[in-house]
Amino acid sequence: MGPSEKTVTYSSQNTYLTLNPITQKTKNVWLVFHGIGYLSRYFATYFESLDPHENHIIVPQAPSKYYLKNEYKYVGASWLTKENTAMEIDNVLNYVDAVVDSEKIPADLNLILFGFSQGVSIAMRWVVHRKIEPKALLLYAGGIPNELKKKDFEFLDLNTTTVKIVYGDSDEFLTADRLKSEKVKIDTLFNGKAEIITFKGGHEVKPEIIQGLL
Repeated sequence: MGPSEKTVTYSSQNTYLTLNPITQKTKNVWLVFHGIGYLSRYFATYFESLDPHENHIIVPQAPSKYYLKNEYKYVGASWLTKENTAMEIDNVLNYVDAVVDSEKIPADLNLILFGFSQGVSIAMRWVVHRKIEPKALLLYAGGIPNELKKKDFEFLDLNTTTVKIVYGDSDEFLTADRLKSEKVKIDTLFNGKAEIITFKGGHEVKPEIIQGLL
């Protein structure tokens, strides 16, 4: 007889990071999802140039840690893999829910969702599965999950939610074919209302680009 795969449910803990306390001057709350290979404390540095009085930054931490480059020295993290993806999506979204609940974000502040690379897939899935209507949805150098369809975004008012797609003109992960397929998805899901922004560079986060997105 072959092995039997079973599933258990258990409690787990994970960290997240914030920049800049929420005060009476705060206008925007950024929920930012890093790409594969990052830790939240390093990814947070890309947002330090935003006005600290007006912007509160929340940086969730992908749960799956691993050593980079097989050197057993530097640690990175991943949100998802192709293994048990549906179950892992549920786990990650429940974690994001817990982070947001913990932060007790005031309702009058602008919620800005930002995803870089693999983090785009998490931002998009959280929006769809939880019916989140942010002030801005900023998708930077990442792909939109194939399972998401036009009907999944019918709840989103694109007159009040700004959608911006950002990528470098020499991004090694965005081939001509992939860009073509992504543009089809973007136009379909967002009714042609998403703004596409390109910059000179590769698969990298540029703080000056982030500053110009608002």
